[in-house]
Amino acid sequence: MDRHIPFETLHNFRDLGGYPTSSGHRVRAGRLFRADSLGKLRPDTPDWDRFLALGVRTVIDLRHPWEIDARGRVPEDDSFTYRNLSIEHRPYDQAALTPDVDPGPYLSARFMEVAEDGTKEIAAALELVADAQEGLVFHCASGKDRTGQLAALVLSLLGVPDEVIIEDFSLTELATPALLADWRARNDGRSPAWPSFGRAPESVMRLFLEALRARYGSVEAYVTEALGMDAETLSATLRARLLEPAPTTWPELTHRRAEPLDAPLLVRLRDTAALWQLARGIEQWQPGEKTEAHFVDRMREGEVWLTYADGAVAGAFELWWDDPAAWGPRPPEAGYIHRLMTTPHTAPPGTGRRMLAQAESRITASGRPYARLDCLSTNPRLRAYYESAGYTVVGEQRAKEGGTGSPYAVTLLEKRLG
Repeated sequence: MDRHIPFETLHNFRDLGGYPTSSGHRVRAGRLFRADSLGKLRPDTPDWDRFLALGVRTVIDLRHPWEIDARGRVPEDDSFTYRNLSIEHRPYDQAALTPDVDPGPYLSARFMEVAEDGTKEIAAALELVADAQEGLVFHCASGKDRTGQLAALVLSLLGVPDEVIIEDFSLTELATPALLADWRARNDGRSPAWPSFGRAPESVMRLFLEALRARYGSVEAYVTEALGMDAETLSATLRARLLEPAPTTWPELTHRRAEPLDAPLLVRLRDTAALWQLARGIEQWQPGEKTEAHFVDRMREGEVWLTYADGAVAGAFELWWDDPAAWGPRPPEAGYIHRLMTTPHTAPPGTGRRMLAQAESRITASGRPYARLDCLSTNPRLRAYYESAGYTVVGEQRAKEGGTGSPYAVTLLEKRLG
């Protein structure tokens, strides 16, 4: 599932459904959305029809009134109510910041200002979310900071773990190029002075949650002390309306060979997986490292496979027929599995193992007796996953060249097939 719902004019419109909670439930799909400015919507357009089809009944606009005057608001319609709740009281110009400003500490400090300045508006927004019987969307300008902060509070009160909240914040990274293009179009083709404009590194949300808890003890204590709300009642209401039991049955998986037209999908899937890793402190992948050309090359030189569950993409993997960068020159005795990736939170349990089995069956069909793969030597969690799937550590390559700018060490794993 790609959380970004496709629009022509909106770049960061997302469904918060599907996220897991500590209670074993998940957030209902189609009930709670976050977005960039809905002022870009126009009636009688495909985007407007797409928006109305989502069944949104409440729109919360978190921007300043002067932003709305300058850039417009969502068009009026009888199907939903509109509220402007400007939670940010000390505006600042991110585009004009100097290159030396570190986005993590800087933006997390601004988030704390909003948390303490905008208590009246934040409380009103949380009440609207709790009272909503049907779909609700909240948005600011880019759908990143003010929107991300409100999303973090709601998800935390729902019992969603911190690493998922951080991941959700960082998914704006997938929309950054489009947000930058919009800014340049409004500013005569110039680029922002701040290189981090439109970016959403995981450090911002991680530091904000740490700072909020350092000051108040917990998100619930912040809601009680700063917002003057009954956090226990609010949390219970949100959970009753927005959570559902996790599924107990899942659709069967199917696999198909990827084609060059699938390259954009594969790039997005990999970047999404990279953001999932970074939110959990795993520095295996970085967004933007692999382009469409990479996947097209892998299709030409080996195989790339997509896995589906009930018609929705659940994962993908690459299968190479040699890998001299990690394993050196070898006879044609193995297939080499790379970029095994699943869609976070929506792929059926065991999807990774099923994809490994599919790759292994392809290797066996080629007449080769070994499946091989590697992972960063600094990623013991991934090594343990492959060992549990029957792979054995057979060595280490201390200076693998992978196009990242410098050599890195990988652990080599191998499995004897049938």
